[in-house]
Amino acid sequence: MGHREDLLEGAKRCLLEKGFARTTARDIVKASGTNLASIGYHYGSKDALLAQAYIALVENMSGAFDGGDGVAVEGAPGSLERFRWVWSNIVATMREPDSMWRLSMEVMTIDMPEVREHLSLAQREGGRGLVAALQGVPEEEVSDETADTLGRFYMTLMTGLIAQWTFDARTAPDGDALTEGLRQIIEGAGPATA
Repeated sequence: MGHREDLLEGAKRCLLEKGFARTTARDIVKASGTNLASIGYHYGSKDALLAQAYIALVENMSGAFDGGDGVAVEGAPGSLERFRWVWSNIVATMREPDSMWRLSMEVMTIDMPEVREHLSLAQREGGRGLVAALQGVPEEEVSDETADTLGRFYMTLMTGLIAQWTFDARTAPDGDALTEGLRQIIEGAGPATA
């Protein structure tokens, strides 16, 4: 591995141990075995590196809930069964004692504009990934329009789920509860009005 990759791996470890606000450039350097100048050279700033590290953590986790880790996917694409399966797997990642989802709540509450800027750019791609998992299609087949509508809906659901699990894991919904809520919405939904 080169310095760029070493920095990214060190930053991921620091995020999981300390979070965004408490991680310093020196922490990253120590964890990566590199030097301070490498951060600026490869990423521009510590905050840009932390944002990339967070995105990498999320991308690494996505295989755990979309069938990418060789797990057999349940339910037909777009079905309530697939919805339950995907969201149950997402919830399972939140139950882990070292869950990285708390970082999402931290970034929403701290004043780190550069981190927020990088992560806001990744929101569309996160939504695109959720659409792909739930609809059973490759991400590249999810249009920008779908990513900006259905993908944003799923990202809103994800953000609320993260908030509930961070606030009180004992009362936060699981995949079954989310699916039942969606089923009730579908049954009660009338025609859309303009």
